[in-house]
Amino acid sequence: MKLIVAPLHQVAALTVRHRPSHLISLASPGHVDPPLVDLTVRRLDLRFNDIAASREGLIAPSEADVAALLAFADDWDGADPLLLHCWAGVSRSTAAAYAIACALTAPGGEADWALRLRRAAPTATPNPLIVALADRLLGRGGAMVRAVAAIGRGAETTWGAAFELDLPPQGVLPR
Repeated sequence: MKLIVAPLHQVAALTVRHRPSHLISLASPGHVDPPLVDLTVRRLDLRFNDIAASREGLIAPSEADVAALLAFADDWDGADPLLLHCWAGVSRSTAAAYAIACALTAPGGEADWALRLRRAAPTATPNPLIVALADRLLGRGGAMVRAVAAIGRGAETTWGAAFELDLPPQGVLPR
């Protein structure tokens, strides 16, 4: 089971190279993604701004958005990669990948997943609102929020580099 996280400009090439079965797009409202070559990919499009708290004129990630993200990942069988992207591959997509990794593995591994995320992506700065909403939906009692706070803000960058997170095979760790 592999999660691939990338900025938007790398999605087309990664889709051809890795042939993911599932794609999650986390983009701002009104943004139009370029068409994909492989139209067989199951896709989830979530549209909200990359903000950590409500602000006038912008759309914050909602509990419904994060619930849809987690449900989409729960339907993924892991046989082929799941590709996630946002504009820069730094905040929304890294938070979503972290939430999925936590959701698909046993409680108690939140700090380990945050550290794995940091090692795989030194620029990752997971959106704290997405993390907090996932923490609440997964009943993690703040463990996800604390783990992401502990790794701190990622290195400054304009674009994150694509990276992979390997999950244990289904059934190895209980959900």
